[in-house]
Amino acid sequence: MDLKGFDQPWRPGDGKTRSVKVMIAGGFGTGKTTMVRSVSDIKPLTTEETLTQASADVDHLIGVADKTQTTVSLDFGKIGINDSLVLYLFGTPGQERFWFLWNGLFKGALGAIVLVDTRRLASSFRAIEEMERQNVPFVIALNVFPDSQDYPVDEIRDALDISPHTPVVAFDARDRAASRDVLITLIQHLKERSAVALESL
Repeated sequence: MDLKGFDQPWRPGDGKTRSVKVMIAGGFGTGKTTMVRSVSDIKPLTTEETLTQASADVDHLIGVADKTQTTVSLDFGKIGINDSLVLYLFGTPGQERFWFLWNGLFKGALGAIVLVDTRRLASSFRAIEEMERQNVPFVIALNVFPDSQDYPVDEIRDALDISPHTPVVAFDARDRAASRDVLITLIQHLKERSAVALESL
C-alpha cells in the first residue's frame, strides 16, 4: 500500500518515519485490550484490574459473563505498518465510570477503530457518539465472537446509525493479521477523506 504523502500529527526525531496516534474504542467487553495485545510489536502496556461490584448495575454482561478484568485507564501498543509508518495505539476504558478519561486520550488522535460486539450493539453507541462529537474519523470493526450472528452490513449500519462512508469490517481481535488489516482499513479511510477534502478546496 502506498502511504507517501500521508499527513501526520508529529514525526520522530529522524524525520523519516511518520507516526500516527490511533484510538481503539468501544463498549465494555468488546475486545479492545485483546486487539492491542494481539497486534502490538512491543509488549503492550495494559491497566486491567479485577471487576468489582461497582459495575454490577452498570455493565451488561450478556455474552461476556466470564469476563473477570477490565481496563481502568488505557491500553498502549505500537505497530509498524511499513518502513515509513508507525501507529501508536491507545485503547480506551470501556466501563462507563471511566469515560471521563476519554477526552484526554483523544487529544492528537488522527483516527479510531470502534470495536462492536453484535450481540450487544448498544454497548458501543457511546463510543460512536464520542467520535462524531470530537470529529475523529473512524472505522467500525465487528469483533466476531463464537456465538455472534452474521448480520448484513446494511443492517449493522442502520442499527448503529452511521454514515454510508464509514467502513464496516468483521474481524477476530485475537488474530494479529486480522487486527492489522483493520488498522490498514483505517489508514486507507483517512487517506480517502484527505483526498476528498483537498478536492473540495
